[in-house]
Amino acid sequence: MPDPAAPPLSPAEPAIDPAAPPLAEPAIDPTIDPAIGPAGPVSDPAVPGSLRGIGVSPGLAGGPVLRVAEVPALPEPTPVTEPAVEADRAVAALAEVVAELTRRADRATERTLVDVLRAQAMMADDPVLRDTVRDQVGAGLDAPHAVDAAFAGHRTAFEAAGGYLAERVADLDDLRNRTVAVCLGRPMPGVPSPGHRYVLTARDLAPADTVDLDPEQVAALVTEEGGPTSHTAILARALGLPAVVACPAVRELSEGTVVLVDGGTGVVRVGVDPAEVTAAETADRARLAEAVEVTGPGRTADGRPVALLGNIGSARDLAAVAGAEGIGLFRTELLFLDRSREPGLAEQAEAYRRVFAELPGRRVVIRTLDAGADKPLSFLNQPDEPNPALGVRGLRLARQRPELLRTQLAAIAEAARRTGAEVSVMAPMVATRAEAAEFAAAVYAAGLPRAGVMIEVPAAALRAGQLLEEVDFLSIGTNDLSQYTFAADRQSGVLADLLDPWQPALLRLIAEVGAAGRAAGKPVGVCGEAAADPLLAPVLVGLGVTSLSMSGRALPRVRAALAQRSYPDCERLARLALYADDPVRAREAVA
Repeated sequence: MPDPAAPPLSPAEPAIDPAAPPLAEPAIDPTIDPAIGPAGPVSDPAVPGSLRGIGVSPGLAGGPVLRVAEVPALPEPTPVTEPAVEADRAVAALAEVVAELTRRADRATERTLVDVLRAQAMMADDPVLRDTVRDQVGAGLDAPHAVDAAFAGHRTAFEAAGGYLAERVADLDDLRNRTVAVCLGRPMPGVPSPGHRYVLTARDLAPADTVDLDPEQVAALVTEEGGPTSHTAILARALGLPAVVACPAVRELSEGTVVLVDGGTGVVRVGVDPAEVTAAETADRARLAEAVEVTGPGRTADGRPVALLGNIGSARDLAAVAGAEGIGLFRTELLFLDRSREPGLAEQAEAYRRVFAELPGRRVVIRTLDAGADKPLSFLNQPDEPNPALGVRGLRLARQRPELLRTQLAAIAEAARRTGAEVSVMAPMVATRAEAAEFAAAVYAAGLPRAGVMIEVPAAALRAGQLLEEVDFLSIGTNDLSQYTFAADRQSGVLADLLDPWQPALLRLIAEVGAAGRAAGKPVGVCGEAAADPLLAPVLVGLGVTSLSMSGRALPRVRAALAQRSYPDCERLARLALYADDPVRAREAVA
């Protein structure tokens, strides 16, 4: 089968060699390179005068530290003499927050940000939330304390649900803070606007705050909490701002302290000279300008093709990935979420057609519905699960509702026929060969030519060779693969270090999948956030990955990083990272 995530090979381009040795233990024996040892690099990971977090958006920038304004503390409760009036006051505060978020969404231009803000507004406008607030006032609480109690109850429910709902806890906290501030007659928490460039720090950055981010003033972001897939990370990448998350020590910095943020390595240098900041930013802009000048299909310095693809959720995201060679991840769940009825075949086919029609001659990898207990669909009426992240989600939905998958595949096939697009279809949350075989049979029965599966579960990574006997390609979702490998919730700031894509154990699993792809002569892509890291991209290629799918802003740096290194260089960097003791040493060894 042809590679669904790579451009056609020219005669000068090396094809995948099924006979090439896998990157297994004998091939990465540290004795073959005197620069590598079983314990990884021996340099001290600590940098004098620096803080360390997780770099989630590459680039160098700096300036004086300023913090997001905090919400005022709750005062002592006051007696409620007129419950109806007090309840109206609390509900009016919610309405003001909804109106403000809607105004911010209307002003925002970044599509990811618009979607997040509108989703937050819908949460604040929830009738159940309003009723809960009124109930709390009826129980004797004044407006700010009623709001606090109502959001606390929702927060507990979201945390217990896990998965997608647990990821929304930070949104609930932000909504609570804004509503309480309105109840107290204070301004809503927001971003400083001092009239000069600065580094914005916060416990965690709320999506609503980012509307006020002026790129002419905000040079970089550093948060105490968050992880590689948090809102701060996603929005920083969308806005092109260097960012470091999971850096709790930043709370100790006094406002005005000058820092230099490296969004690639996660190092925040403290007390640097402003002239040094200027020089570092100038050099980084020069590197980005050089990267933008590198054009054409992705490839290593010695000509090995590495398809550079885009991640999208709908047709409106296509402009942001215009520089990609195709689409490596078309998320379809946005069409299903927040609906009371399942979208029909015709509606789905039209949504897919709009994407396919804009990509003539380019490949599109579309993912079937990735929803379920952790991204609940109201029309499914699924029962509660004790651990939704390990429950019925992704392809597992087809066990209970097989017609969902049949309808979606029929809609994709119809859209492909109407546009002549070269479409590949992959399924999320596949764990066994039997699941892969059953999915592939359904794809082919629908008249679609290429079937693949996502590698998000360690069991699938360890049996990648067997999966490739059933499907045409694999795509590694590093976000979920990290979560399941380390038994660490993706949204847990306390465990963010375990979710670092540079974790050697995660890289070992990727190496297993890459070796399986090489042995089978079939492509292996990465569509998780790890693909957007220009320092990590050559490592992934050295591990056997043949395509990388990411946001549009990440493409120039990744393309340039690959163009500067030969394939043997990539393999050597992969060995360095694999044999490091931890993510910090892995980054240092490769950098």
